[in-house]
Amino acid sequence: MNKASPIAPGHPAARDAALRGALDAAAGRIDAEPAAALGVAEAALAQMPGLPPALFVAAQALRRLGRAAEACTRLEAMAGGARRPPMVLWELAQAASEAGRPGAAIAALEALTQQQPTVASGWFLLAAELRKAGRDEDAWRADLSAVHAASRDPELLAAATEMNAGRLDEAQAKLTARAARLPEDPVGTRMQGELAWRRGDMTEALRLVERAVVLAPGFDLARDFLVRLLMQVNRLPDALVHAEVLAQSPVGASAAQLVLSSVLVRLGDQERARGIYQRMLEAQPDQPLLWQNLGHVLKTLGEQSEAIAAYRAAVTRQPTLGEAWWSLANLKTVKLAGEDIAQMEAALAALQSEQGRDEDVFHLHFSLGKAYEDAGDAARSFGHYDKGNRLRRTLVRYDADVLSAEAGAAAATFTSAFMAQMGGGGCPAPDPIFIVGLPRSGSTLVEQILASHSQIEGTMELSEMMVIAARLQSRVDEGEFADFAAMVRSLGPAERLRLGEEYIERTRVHRKTDAPRFTDKMPNNWQHAGLIRLILPNAKIVDARRHPMSCCFSGWKQHFARGQTFTYDLVEIGRYYRDYVRLMAHYDAAAPGAVHRVIYERMVADTEAEVRQLLDYLGLPFEEGCLEFHRNTRAVRTASSEQVRQPIYTDAVEHWKAFAPWLGPLEAALGDVVPCYPEVPESLRP
Repeated sequence: MNKASPIAPGHPAARDAALRGALDAAAGRIDAEPAAALGVAEAALAQMPGLPPALFVAAQALRRLGRAAEACTRLEAMAGGARRPPMVLWELAQAASEAGRPGAAIAALEALTQQQPTVASGWFLLAAELRKAGRDEDAWRADLSAVHAASRDPELLAAATEMNAGRLDEAQAKLTARAARLPEDPVGTRMQGELAWRRGDMTEALRLVERAVVLAPGFDLARDFLVRLLMQVNRLPDALVHAEVLAQSPVGASAAQLVLSSVLVRLGDQERARGIYQRMLEAQPDQPLLWQNLGHVLKTLGEQSEAIAAYRAAVTRQPTLGEAWWSLANLKTVKLAGEDIAQMEAALAALQSEQGRDEDVFHLHFSLGKAYEDAGDAARSFGHYDKGNRLRRTLVRYDADVLSAEAGAAAATFTSAFMAQMGGGGCPAPDPIFIVGLPRSGSTLVEQILASHSQIEGTMELSEMMVIAARLQSRVDEGEFADFAAMVRSLGPAERLRLGEEYIERTRVHRKTDAPRFTDKMPNNWQHAGLIRLILPNAKIVDARRHPMSCCFSGWKQHFARGQTFTYDLVEIGRYYRDYVRLMAHYDAAAPGAVHRVIYERMVADTEAEVRQLLDYLGLPFEEGCLEFHRNTRAVRTASSEQVRQPIYTDAVEHWKAFAPWLGPLEAALGDVVPCYPEVPESLRP
């Protein structure tokens, strides 16, 4: 058998092999030694002019040496035009971009994405070049094409599978390895942000998702996620900026408009939100959720008849839409009976066979509870309220023992001796008037009365103080301090000033008038009265209090849109009321007169006298408008929005007694708070 003869060193084939070997070695060192790689390529071209691998290595080296225009010349000399190999088109695009030739870069990338439409990096680079050329809409579409391409990336799919299965460490490992290789990948960066969010690290989640949007401004899904994260941390002005951008998406349909309207509602711009819903309904009149959202806005604006019509339009189109039924019932001034009850019972029966409709089911139970209550059938009413609460309780996280421990820690910390020891500090602004207590305690009535004064602006239930308090508590939870008291003692005058100024600044977005004072009606702030005194020493705190049985039962039969997770069990809400009374009693002892208490039953019995005392506490002159509060047309977002647009009535004071046969667990949980009301029982005094 004949053996192949070895190729002589001077043979053309041997020369070609040696050149290609040298070029391959140079290409491997291109980033570290671009000048050396260029020398190898030039030597090869001297022997074989126009050799494509040599032209390519030379172009790569020239670009890395800052000679992008020369790199373009070499790459354009390569045969193939738009059909050049993808790696050549990619290198040409980057060289043209660096050489300030956007047209050539865009042409190369358009050719590249035609050849490789499933490779996201080409689309992202094309988007960047289009944006630099002022072609913003085309750039946006290119970003969207990139995200679509990335949805089929095996590496990202594997990480998403791990994350959705709850294997967060495995997902983190995959995404970290990818980020080391592709540090400017928008889709991987957004996924890292989602992973941080799932772990509860909001700071890191925001940083990563904001970076993803910077890398790819047309990444709509990332911007949508960013808006929701910003709303979670109450950065509403920032959320609005991104929602406005998202609403301009060339493919952004109704979803982006809904995101924008939700931000506007949170900011109190109900009129603009209404305009969005109305325009959307002109195009899509059969969308029940749009009708429901429009109803929410109209209710807040006090346009009750229009709100009723909108809610009825929603349930006509989707009879099982529980939230719309509850929204009708929750107007308080609307009575659902007869045909409405029949429709709700039928809807409830239809939902029993459907999975994943728990929200509709519990909303219908609350609605039927209200309907039967209005009809005077307390037994059926309580039955539906009970079923609705039991189902809702399975869907929320709440630990009564944790709340009791936190209230106890605050009571033990904020003593008169402690307050004296802390001395001065905090922001001296007298602007805020905090209205605290339990939901359904008459706090909305107090707010509406105060908002009818010329020197007070009514805002809404603001979460800023709770955000600050939660951030401070996290320092204890993460082990920075041994306990709550140690953390509070660490707050020196400068930090207390900064925290107070932060609250004033963060709430500024909710202030629409030049009134010098404003209300913050977040009821849960009773837990933070001590912190308020430390960081805002001149702020006023008004404690709205109602008979414990009346208040707790009213809260239990009220489904709240968000928060108030303690209200879905009679025993838990009773314990919550006791913790509230105990802590407020400690604050009264630590700083007598610092908190002004409004007893609901006294307010409805002798409104003028109570209003005068309240205004005296605030240092404001009496104004007749405060007694005409029901004529105030300001937007009101709470469950009592319609009730405070009517003169004071006394019907609800003892309404709970019709349900007394079923309220034994509540009365037992409240204990001696009930017979002692409105005084504080000895068992809860400091």
